[in-house]
Amino acid sequence: MNQQAIQRLLQKAQQLCEQRGVRLTAQRQQVLRLLAEQPGAITAYDLLDRLRAREPQAKPPTVYRALDFLLEQGFVHKVESVNAFVLCSGFEEHVHHSQLFICDQCGSVDESRGGVIEQALSEVADSLGFQIKHRIVEVHGTCARCRALG
Repeated sequence: MNQQAIQRLLQKAQQLCEQRGVRLTAQRQQVLRLLAEQPGAITAYDLLDRLRAREPQAKPPTVYRALDFLLEQGFVHKVESVNAFVLCSGFEEHVHHSQLFICDQCGSVDESRGGVIEQALSEVADSLGFQIKHRIVEVHGTCARCRALG
């Protein structure tokens, strides 16, 4: 993502936070910026290392608190299978369900929202009388770019 796109994304996040009555602090904004600069998922400790390049006093709780806030606001997703975080491609929708497609070769993460997979999960849950509280759909494989490089 280029710097202009990152700046627009940060402005949009700021607007959404104002509408929701929450604060996008400077540290939260820095963590969001670092996530936007990543082509794929990044761990909290890798984020901390990058944040320390800009803010040497940053500590692990700083990053974890920022990530918790960004998760609550729907700005990022946790990639459970690799214990990392990725920027949400459609964070304007505060609550939505995503499927994450993770390339095992380059680490890129593509996001797909809603659709047939969500409908199928809901139908199966309904048939079982099951109430879904949290949905995580992660698919590992090889992205088109890595496949083309063969």
